[in-house]
Order: sequence, then structure tokens, then C-alpha cells
Amino acid sequence: MESLEPLLVVQEHDLALDRLRHRHATLPERDQFAAAAADVRALDAEIEQRRPPLAELARNEARYEDEAQKLSGQADAANAKLYSGEITSPKELQALQADVDQLRRHQAAVEEQAIAVMEEREPLEADLAALLARRAARSEDLTAAEATLAVAVASFDAEIAAEQVVRDESAAGLDAPIVALYERCRANSSSRVGAARLVGHTCQGCHLTIPATEVDALRKAPPGTIAHCDNCGAILVP
Repeated sequence: MESLEPLLVVQEHDLALDRLRHRHATLPERDQFAAAAADVRALDAEIEQRRPPLAELARNEARYEDEAQKLSGQADAANAKLYSGEITSPKELQALQADVDQLRRHQAAVEEQAIAVMEEREPLEADLAALLARRAARSEDLTAAEATLAVAVASFDAEIAAEQVVRDESAAGLDAPIVALYERCRANSSSRVGAARLVGHTCQGCHLTIPATEVDALRKAPPGTIAHCDNCGAILVP
């Protein structure tokens, strides 16, 4: 049988790939991108909450202004008629003057309502403008974070691809059944170790002791004999 030594080389490359993939998945740039994206989403939600009340205030203000403008027009028309000379009856003139006064009072009251709505709206609009400014700034942060993350990901992708090529070249010299067994052992191992050196009576995969009788039997067996660590299941390489 062939020597199992090459399995340890494959194992080293696989562990290197595990480390690279872990770093790839836990890049700090991912956290920065996620934080910026979360902030943008939160700001968008807050902005959307602020818009309806503001829109309602704007509609009310416009309605009051329109009403005030109509009342002003009616008062102006009545006032013009009052001084046009068309009406000569003192009683009618007095009634018309009362109408003008009533229209002006109503106009003033409506204008006060419009002013009150405007005063309520302005600070809310200032708050919304501040939110929009924060959103724009954070959106720029998000774009920058996305670009930075893309560069970091591409760098690790290249490292992983290069390591994978070397790993596959190392495994190419081994029989396919041996590689398949190694990969099953590795998949079942919590430490991702499929093959481990046996040093003395200790498995270097789990660093636990192998019974002396099993160690002696393995060392006397022909090269390439398959034996597993009873503790971690790794293929032992004496």
C-alpha cells in the first residue's frame, strides 16, 4: 500500500483553506458594510414615517391659504361695491360694511390657522432635512464600504483559489478511495482533522493518548495501513 504521508500535506492545505474561508466570512469590512446598510435602512424607515404627517400639514396649510385668499377676494369685491356708488341706501351700505368686516375677520382667523400650521410644519421639515442629510452621508459611507469589501473579498478569493490548486495537486497523487475516506473523516470531525500524525502514543489531531497495544500494532503494520484514532476518528499516520 502507498504511504499515507501525503494525506498530512493535504490536511495542512485543507486547514489553511478553512482558515482563509473563515477570515473571508468574518472580514471586518463585512461588519462595516452591514452597519452602514443597517443605518441607511433605519434612516429610510424614519424618513418614511416623517413624510405623511408633513404632507398632511402641508395640505392643511395650503387649504387655509386658499380659503384666506378666497375670503380676501370676497372682502375686496364687497368693499369695492361699498364705495362704487351703486348702493345709496344707508341700510344696505351698513349691511354691506358688516359683510366686509365679517369677511375680514374670517380671513384673519383662517390666516392665523395657516400660520399655526406653518409654525408646526417648519421644525418638522428641519428635522426631516437633517435626516435626509444624515441619510445622504451614510449612503456615501455604504458605497465606500461596499467598494472596500469588494476589494477584500477579491483578495481572499484569489488566495483561496491559489490554495485550492495546491491542495488539489497534493491530493492528486493519492488513490481516490483514500482521499474519499479522509474527506469523510474530516467532515465528521469537529476540529476538521481527517488525518493526523501519531507522535509516540499521542494523536496530533486531538492530542489524546492512543492505547499502547493499538500503537504497537499500527507501527508493525505494512505502510499505508489504515487505522483511526478512537477519540477523534482521524486517519493515523505513524
